[in-house]
Amino acid sequence: MMKKTIFAALILLCQITVSAQDRADQQHLADSASFSMILLGDPQGYTKYDINQPIFELCTAWCADNIDNLNIKAVLCTGDLVEQNENIVRNRHMLNQTSRQMWKWASHCFERLDNRVPYIISTGNHEYGYVRGDEGFTHFPEYFPFERNSKWADCVVSALPNREGRVSLENAAYEFDDSRWGRLLVIATEWAPRDEVLTWAKNLAASDRYKNARVILMTHSFLRERTAERTKDEDYKIQPRNYGEDIWEKLVKPSKNILMVICGHTGKPGDFEDNVAYREDKNDSGRTVHQMMFNVQTLGGGWEGNGGDGWLRILEFRPDGKTISVSTYSPLFGISPSTKKLAHRDGKCDRFDIDLSK
Repeated sequence: MMKKTIFAALILLCQITVSAQDRADQQHLADSASFSMILLGDPQGYTKYDINQPIFELCTAWCADNIDNLNIKAVLCTGDLVEQNENIVRNRHMLNQTSRQMWKWASHCFERLDNRVPYIISTGNHEYGYVRGDEGFTHFPEYFPFERNSKWADCVVSALPNREGRVSLENAAYEFDDSRWGRLLVIATEWAPRDEVLTWAKNLAASDRYKNARVILMTHSFLRERTAERTKDEDYKIQPRNYGEDIWEKLVKPSKNILMVICGHTGKPGDFEDNVAYREDKNDSGRTVHQMMFNVQTLGGGWEGNGGDGWLRILEFRPDGKTISVSTYSPLFGISPSTKKLAHRDGKCDRFDIDLSK
């Protein structure tokens, strides 16, 4: 009896100790009635080197750890999960992993979120073809089949086959409902989407069910870094295709309720501002469309650095039903008390509010 009592006491002590541990830099919503979506930039720099790979898992593990704390409704990713979709020749000047190793690691990292929260990926050029997206085939459906995450069943409302005619989440729409925000629809597209993808997205946004919803479009290539010019005439061989300016003219501008576009793709070594962009334009209905590019891959030391220093964005959807507060945070720096002072960026391009009511 005494042994059982001591054993029970030790278990209780361990539970108390674990629950009482201080987090190095616990994040909180500005308003407890808010919900959030977490934005991950292009992770290819993490997956292409084995020494960098744990940083990306730290990011997805941090997301999983904060689902309740930050009331996370979805995790968004701008694409380029891998450096090369189908290549066994390792160019050691730019990677040390084969394509299969990179795909497996990207898949492994997102397992942290499976059956816990939906994640939405707008596939990038590096998910296609042999090296950089010149061809239309991809391994994405093999590593990210619909059935792997039960949370997709609760929110995926439409999907369009990919360039190979395969059922895939490359072109998919996700519905979220909130008492203050009403109906939100997030539409993600394939790399350089075909005209039929843009038509599908346009018709879905204008349908009876979603004509009064707020729609967020995710597509890989849309804005250039710093200048926020929309992409066009990129040097890729894939056909048919649409880049940023085409997507704006054919889909976003004519749609009255696509109020936000999120992308990645562009960027270059340099300042943080060389890897982000933001602009606002009026659509044909006179409403403001907020366009945001976020791509972290060079932020940890350039093209061959650590992949992005763990930077991500917290999108807090405030209870006023119109304001999204954007903040930029790194769990890599935040996990240690000695570096948490570096974990928050507070510049003009790092922390700002988006008003979707304009």
